[in-house]
Amino acid sequence: MRGNAAAELAETFPDPPRGYDTRLDVIQAIGAGAVPIVNIAPVTPDDVIIKQNIVYGMGGEHELKLDLYRPAEQNGVVPGLIFVHGGGWSGGAKKDYRFYGLHFARLGYVVVSIDYRLSGVAKYPAAVEDTKCAVRWMRANAEELGVDPNRIGIAGGSAGGHLSLMIGLSSGVPELEGTGGHADQSSRVQAVVDLYGPADLTTDFARENENAIKLLKRFLGSTLDENVPLYQQASPITYVDANDPPVLMLHGTIDEVVPVNQSDLLAAALENAGVPYIYDRLPGWPHAMDIAKPVNDRCVWFMERFFAKYLEGPAPTEN
Repeated sequence: MRGNAAAELAETFPDPPRGYDTRLDVIQAIGAGAVPIVNIAPVTPDDVIIKQNIVYGMGGEHELKLDLYRPAEQNGVVPGLIFVHGGGWSGGAKKDYRFYGLHFARLGYVVVSIDYRLSGVAKYPAAVEDTKCAVRWMRANAEELGVDPNRIGIAGGSAGGHLSLMIGLSSGVPELEGTGGHADQSSRVQAVVDLYGPADLTTDFARENENAIKLLKRFLGSTLDENVPLYQQASPITYVDANDPPVLMLHGTIDEVVPVNQSDLLAAALENAGVPYIYDRLPGWPHAMDIAKPVNDRCVWFMERFFAKYLEGPAPTEN
């Protein structure tokens, strides 16, 4: 646990769950029942209302859709949260974050989980433009939703972590806004949660790892050596400055898909810029670590307190 804002989040932190030496060890522990996994398709509780497939904008000729989760009995104007799924920018769906949508709606937030154009449909910056459009949609509909337009947070994992960072750190960059809708609204957010997302696409990993090369070429349309400026533009770390919103980073040390040094690099950049950040560098956990319930519980613990602090959200659950 590190970060210049860690002391503001809590006086004490829970002990991390026991980690493992390799990703295979984690998979075997899950298979043996030693590590329970979260239910990614939970039943909707009575105290949450879900509205699915709401169109929030247009990505070219494609309708952009989101799922809305809100408290059945909403207490006045509350913060809004936007969740952005992962999947290497080429897969995944908004339903993947149903469990986060339900959890934070039960806590008292208005939550959306969004779809965006995948790389097989449209290359970068389409996914960034769509995610910014979702922020603008929430702000444009804030009164109807009962959302405070000045208290909007964004969170995502893996590719969704990258997109969340891009939205949080590249505020005010006109060439990334797109034309999806609600142009009169700001796409700025007030808090960012990044779960194991890539922050710097220009490291040697993007040149040497076969999976990274394939995913990035599909996302960006070229390799790093073919277009370094494009990779720089698509890297959240490029945009770090003192005006950025607070960032919470959660990353496992044995991540083979997005190396933990991605978050190390971002933490250093945020520190140098004086941006408030908290970084939970979790020993012995791999990519997509929050599918494991002990890790998910920890991630939720941090997220609840982070949003309560920086969005003045509902009090965290006691656990």
